[in-house]
Amino acid sequence: MNSFLWVIVTTLFLLAAWFAWQYYDLKRRMNDYSSLIRNQPNNLPTDLKGFENLSNAIASLQTTFNLQLSTSDSKNVRLSTVLEQLTDGVIIADANGLIQFANPAAQKLFEIPNALGHSVTEVVRNHQLVDAWRLCQQTSEMQSESVELPARHQFLQLIAIPDAHASGSLLLVQDLTRVRKLENVRRDFISNVSHELRGPLTNLRLYLDLLRIGKASKQAEYIRVLRHETDLLQYLIEDLLDLSRLDQGRVQPAFEAVDVNQLVEMLAGDRAAQVAAHGLSMAAELVPGLPAARADRRMLLQVLSNLMTNATNYTRRGGRITLRTATHKTNEQGWLTLSVCDTGLGVAEDEKNRVFERFYRGTAAKKTGAPGTGLGLSICHEIVVRHQGHITVDSEPGEGSTFTVWLPIVPPG
Repeated sequence: MNSFLWVIVTTLFLLAAWFAWQYYDLKRRMNDYSSLIRNQPNNLPTDLKGFENLSNAIASLQTTFNLQLSTSDSKNVRLSTVLEQLTDGVIIADANGLIQFANPAAQKLFEIPNALGHSVTEVVRNHQLVDAWRLCQQTSEMQSESVELPARHQFLQLIAIPDAHASGSLLLVQDLTRVRKLENVRRDFISNVSHELRGPLTNLRLYLDLLRIGKASKQAEYIRVLRHETDLLQYLIEDLLDLSRLDQGRVQPAFEAVDVNQLVEMLAGDRAAQVAAHGLSMAAELVPGLPAARADRRMLLQVLSNLMTNATNYTRRGGRITLRTATHKTNEQGWLTLSVCDTGLGVAEDEKNRVFERFYRGTAAKKTGAPGTGLGLSICHEIVVRHQGHITVDSEPGEGSTFTVWLPIVPPG
């Protein structure tokens, strides 16, 4: 259980114990005075001064108790504020299962605007969680239960803690949806990395054996395949390291004013020979006089390079790649856009929402057998998000694709 919730639970029980102690202490002291009056009347003070002393003692006791109550009220206010701000649900139920307290998080999780006075069964409305609470009531032992709520796409955990003094219970409710999603992402990530590593490693072992026992006339081919598989491993490791640095926040953009037209022209010049070697033509359609982008020059160049690589790999000979820059305005926000367009295989409609997933490689990759790790577009997405922008894809199968990077235009000053 969350350590902070343990603090809350402990505080609640300590407050209850403190109230009980103060009550019994006051009761004991008043009983002492009553016993003195009833059993030892001859020892009572007979002069006015004596009665005044007794009166002062009672008044002092009352003042002390009122001060303690005031301090307790202040502590209750602070505790109530903490409970209301908790993102985890907290419910206190009496011995009959009627809810005496439910913080806003609990009422939101169970979609009950006012849970006070309702039974635990009415509010929770899940038999597994209710059974855990009932078992806690019956055994006076802490119980824990986790359930999936498919209709609400939620994972909830309920921890029921018995209150031995009041015969009630304290229910702590945590929304584990995000935690479960992260666990699934981690599990898929490990599975995908293992799969991507297995292919190159298998081929490396195979062709190393062929170098040793194969025909001497084919050694050049064996070496070519070995170099290709080694390159794939290098790309995969470099992409994984890039994603790891981005995820851990170890790489933060070093923002500066970047001339995007100049950046695109530089990239086009660097890639001209490679594009021509694939039998493709390339053009740049740049809008002059664009405002400078507030960006990390190296990161932005990495994004455009990844998009250019994909356009080159998935466009057949005779095709065309076009680089474009422009400005747009949506909902009073100005945007600077950089687009990489191709006349390649395109992206199917049902794949558009998945192309930025890690390790996802669509139909085009399978058709062309183009090399890649399935991480390039994920890296592009992560970098663009860190620039407070977004990346979109427009595509028709067989007609090509346009990947567009949207960067917010920051007003001068």
